[in-house]
Amino acid sequence: MEFTQEQKLYAELVQKAWENAEFKKELIANPVAAIEKFTGKKLNLPAGKTIVVRDQTDDSVVYINIPAATKQPADAQLSEEQLESVAGGVSIWPPIGTFPWDPTPTFPTIPIETI
Repeated sequence: MEFTQEQKLYAELVQKAWENAEFKKELIANPVAAIEKFTGKKLNLPAGKTIVVRDQTDDSVVYINIPAATKQPADAQLSEEQLESVAGGVSIWPPIGTFPWDPTPTFPTIPIETI
């Protein structure tokens, strides 16, 4: 599986925050400035968007991220390709393009057995 530039940047930011306490403080306090300083590039967020960074390194706490719900019209229909797949016995769930977020793994992971 090939990672996107955003996924690579995310992993690099997390790694640096793990290794550098001062960078971690800056990233939490002012994410845009910290990311711009880290990358050397201006970050162009869409109007009305913000970045929130939470320190989730406390092993005694389990964090759950609730992404935004997908907004689907009530009369949404399957494409011809999706209908063909379903007719052939192949199920597509969730439908292609309905993820409201980029399903990127969260670091660090907590083994299910420990929860």
